[in-house]
Amino acid sequence: MKAKNAIYAQSGGVTSVINATACAVIETARKSRNINKVYAGKNGVLGILKEELIDTSNEELKEIKKLMHTPGGTFGSCRHKLKDSNENKREYERLIEVFKAHDVGYFFYNGGGDSQDTTNKIAQYTKEAGFPVTCIGIPKTIDNDLPFTDNCPGFGSVAKYIATSTREAALDVKSMSQSSTKVFIFEVMGRHAGWLAASSGLAKTKGNSAPHIILLPEVPFNENKFLKKVKEVVKKEDYCVIVVSEGTKYKNGEFLADAGTVDSFGHKQLGGVAPRVAALINTKLGYKYHWAVSDYLQRSARHLSSQVDLDQAYAVGKAAVEFASLGENAIMPIIVRKKSKPYTWEIGKVELSEVANIEKKMPKNFISEDGFGITASCKNYLSPLIQGEARVPFTDGVIRTAHLKNKLLRKKLKAFKI
Repeated sequence: MKAKNAIYAQSGGVTSVINATACAVIETARKSRNINKVYAGKNGVLGILKEELIDTSNEELKEIKKLMHTPGGTFGSCRHKLKDSNENKREYERLIEVFKAHDVGYFFYNGGGDSQDTTNKIAQYTKEAGFPVTCIGIPKTIDNDLPFTDNCPGFGSVAKYIATSTREAALDVKSMSQSSTKVFIFEVMGRHAGWLAASSGLAKTKGNSAPHIILLPEVPFNENKFLKKVKEVVKKEDYCVIVVSEGTKYKNGEFLADAGTVDSFGHKQLGGVAPRVAALINTKLGYKYHWAVSDYLQRSARHLSSQVDLDQAYAVGKAAVEFASLGENAIMPIIVRKKSKPYTWEIGKVELSEVANIEKKMPKNFISEDGFGITASCKNYLSPLIQGEARVPFTDGVIRTAHLKNKLLRKKLKAFKI
């Protein structure tokens, strides 16, 4: 069988280890007899539609290897969800035009639930159109909300960052609580699933009482119950550390931080829950407070990445190419937990049709009875994922990262307006 070219693209919010997956795809593909060159879509699927393809064969292997310690999305990412082909057929037709023009037989899309949906749609459409392209979805999301896989590459490193930052900030607040700040609110990502906020609970050990309160999307926010808990903690500990998920909402489903707008995937944009919680505490209880939003810092902190997460991010990229070479199509590699103590795992697979647009939320047995913390079962699940320090090289005291040429292929088609 004649070797075909492949396109790899990144989608959605990036992580500190997504480039490790890119490294794995490129390195593994270079060894494959079935794959000729690997092109990367500049800014995800948008780059493919615009025929903006980066030829990774121009990059030296030593520079590709530097992707292992480079955060962000080295080829650019995007938030662009393909509608069903009967609603927007022209984009699907354009993808096939680009695939044909550049002899593409493989498509690897690295992202979360919406991205897996996009990959599945492309796989089905190319098959129906008589130009079948092998499409493999590669899991990536810091939200840890993809089903079937034990966890999602990108999550473990953010969990490590949040747990570490929670402990460090708590010690700061505790030392100043007698005469200054009484309450610290730390906002983390997580729209509908509280995995990230829950990971702050790993900071809580014997002798370290913080975080005292964790607000999760899975637990409806009760103002009176919350304020009572804050007051009790401050009275007992003299300070209170609260970790709040951006997706915290009231019983009626309304987000505390609803900004009134939506993103390109149709998701509500959230406008900052930490200052709202801080204002509530100050107004009702009068405590002096500080708040912080981890925002992009949590997902780009490559200096604090988990070695387990880095290993798994590489493994799913490598498996994606290997599955494709074996003739698999419309599937996603997954991480299968074999044991928690010691933590052992292997790579499996699942059909994309089963994954697309399904969110995995925290199970009830992972949430404490009062709704403000996590259980031992949750800790046992989370703890292995933050293990190991994935060291990075530094130059003049600052992290050293990859600098790819990212040279675009010459276009063969007419311009396409999105």
